[in-house]
Amino acid sequence: MARTSSTRLPQPVFHEPIFGEDGSLPDPTGFSTTHGSDTALYKQIGDLATKDVVAIPKSRIANDKTFNLAEAYGSHGAEIVKKITAAKHIVFHSLGDSGASNSGKYPKELRVADQVTLDTASAAEGDRAAFLYHLGDVVYNFGEARYYYDQFYEPFRNYPAPIFAIPGNHDSFVVPGTKPADAPLITFQRNFCAKDTIITPEAGSLHRTAMTQPGVYFTLDAPFVRIIGLFSNALEDPGVISSLDKKRKWPVSNIQIDFLRAQLKLVKQQKFAGALLLATHHPAYSYSPAGKDGGAGGNHGCSIAMLQQIDTVCHEEGVYPHAFLSGHAHNYQRYTRIMDFGGKEIDVPFIVCGDGGHNVNSLVRAQRGKVAQEPNAGADVGYLDTSGVAKVKHLFLAKFDDHNYGYLRIYVDKDYLKIGFHQVGAQSLAQSRYDMVTVRLADHHMVAN
Repeated sequence: MARTSSTRLPQPVFHEPIFGEDGSLPDPTGFSTTHGSDTALYKQIGDLATKDVVAIPKSRIANDKTFNLAEAYGSHGAEIVKKITAAKHIVFHSLGDSGASNSGKYPKELRVADQVTLDTASAAEGDRAAFLYHLGDVVYNFGEARYYYDQFYEPFRNYPAPIFAIPGNHDSFVVPGTKPADAPLITFQRNFCAKDTIITPEAGSLHRTAMTQPGVYFTLDAPFVRIIGLFSNALEDPGVISSLDKKRKWPVSNIQIDFLRAQLKLVKQQKFAGALLLATHHPAYSYSPAGKDGGAGGNHGCSIAMLQQIDTVCHEEGVYPHAFLSGHAHNYQRYTRIMDFGGKEIDVPFIVCGDGGHNVNSLVRAQRGKVAQEPNAGADVGYLDTSGVAKVKHLFLAKFDDHNYGYLRIYVDKDYLKIGFHQVGAQSLAQSRYDMVTVRLADHHMVAN
């Protein structure tokens, strides 16, 4: 299926959003646009990926406003919300790092995308996923417009529901010499933050209309759940959401801090009783062993300064999310943070799901000829938490998987938040639920599944 040129005339505005294709399209046999190696380019860029942040585009709506799931469904929104409410629960998918930077990675991305599509199509009506929430790194390696068709529209061509997204570092890093009109965040916004229901040039011959979320940071308000998504910027590490890092004053605005504060105030003012999730591309926690004898950590580390800023606003406003979602590290990790908040002890899962198709990396890499020593599930990793704001009693690495691709299937009703990690087999569409965590909404306590 050929991809049409990104220089063609603008597409018409449609009256209704379009998601999956009519009928099931077969898997592509390969990239329609040649994607060569970026190794030489990475050498040319050098350490810019650890220094070059980008400006944070302001949302179209006020800081204290939300984007409702019904809006994404157009005129069918009220009906969809009514069905979810009648079912007394909502189900949705989430994953990060799905893009494929070369043809060798492409089959893995297709397997994950096909599995979430199959999961939705095969579920009973009340259990079908209402949407997919992408945790960033949609298109590798630098969010180029010419790769959106192969890496996003084709893999998810049959997914029959809205796909929301926050940008990852690969969706926002600007390669030197890039024309302003071709900046990756411009392309990302054209495809995910459109003002109108259009088919973009990047969609080529497919029919999925652009998502109309209000910005690269936004709150998705759906029955039983709200997801506050923050743009953690363009660095390989760490995640950056403001200029408030005490060690380094990153040259970005603090608009997301103002936004987060306004959203937490809104939760309190409205007495929102559903599940509150916070999503960033860069993870607050990503495993590395204590000391120097256990090998090096994985491909990405913690973003503690970012967490410190989030913790500060949450403590000042008296509202804390029920769970944190992120990608970036190319594996699955689930942490349990037990902390005092508002005079009560709460349990908060921090979940990394960055194995959505691009790659799977070991949690620990061998160093200087030594065998990498992976931790046991349930290991105390309190040494990773140096934010100094929250009163953290314990931090455990509850479970991890650094061998399989996968995605999150999330269930929320009026009482419970359930987050399951589903593995996708390397050689087939076979999948299995590997992990599940359940949080009671009323008291932020984890309960047995």
